[in-house]
Amino acid sequence: MSDIDALNDLLKSFVTQSQKILGDNLIGIYLHGSAVMGCYNEKKSDIDLLVVVKEAIPNNIKHRFMDMVVKLNTYAPPKGIELSIVKREGCNPFIYPTPFELHFSIAHLEWYKTNPFDYIDKMKGTDKDLAAHFTIIYHRGKCLYGDEIKDVFGAVSKEDYFDSIWSDIEEAETEIMDNPTYNILNLCRVLAYKKEELILSKQEGGKWGICNVPEKYQTLIAQALDEYLSNKSTEWDENKAHEYAAYMITQIRN
Repeated sequence: MSDIDALNDLLKSFVTQSQKILGDNLIGIYLHGSAVMGCYNEKKSDIDLLVVVKEAIPNNIKHRFMDMVVKLNTYAPPKGIELSIVKREGCNPFIYPTPFELHFSIAHLEWYKTNPFDYIDKMKGTDKDLAAHFTIIYHRGKCLYGDEIKDVFGAVSKEDYFDSIWSDIEEAETEIMDNPTYNILNLCRVLAYKKEELILSKQEGGKWGICNVPEKYQTLIAQALDEYLSNKSTEWDENKAHEYAAYMITQIRN
C-alpha cells in the first residue's frame, strides 16, 4: 500500500468514526498542512485536521472522541495526527486568537494516556496557530466531510495571519538549532508572506528562499529542503544557521 493510500484509509476511518461520535453536532472535517500542499512525506509529516461543530462538546463525548483519535494515531505516520475542534461561531466572522474545544497532537499523547480527565478538563482555550490553519484551509484546504469550506470559514485578516506565523518564528535566532529544517524553511515562508503575501508550504517557502534570499544562505536552505523531502539527516553549520536566522528576522521585522 502506498503512503497516499494509507493516508486516505486513515482519513476515511477518522471521518466515519467522528460522524458516529459527534452526530448532528458535526459541521465538517477539513484537511490542511502538507497533505493538501503537495509536500506530504510519510516519514516526516503529520496529518493536520480541523473539526468544526455547532455547539460545545460534553466531556463524555470528548473522552470518546479522544479514545478514537489515540487509537487511530497508532496507524498514523511517526509525527502522528494533529487536530483541533472549534465551534462554527468562531469561524465566520473569524475570531482571533481563536477559541477551541479540544486539541490533540503526539506532544500531548502521554498526558491523555496517564490522566485523561485532567487532559479533557484543561485542553481548551484559545490558540493563535489556528489563524494560520484557517488561512491554509480557506485558500488550499480540502473538505473531507460536511459543509463546504467557503460556507464555514471567513477570511482571516492579513494582520491576524501574520501575527500567527510571526509567533511561530519570533524566537528563531535562539531556537534555530532546536529544529533546523523546520525553522530554516519556516523563516522563508514567513518572509515570502511579508514581502509578497504568498501563502506557502515549507517546501514552497524553501524554493522561494533559494530565489530570493542572499546567495550565501542558499546552501543552508537547499540542505533544509533536501532533508525535508528525504529521510536522511544533515550536519548543520551552526554559526551559519544562527547568522541566517538573525538576517531573516531582521528582514521580516523591516
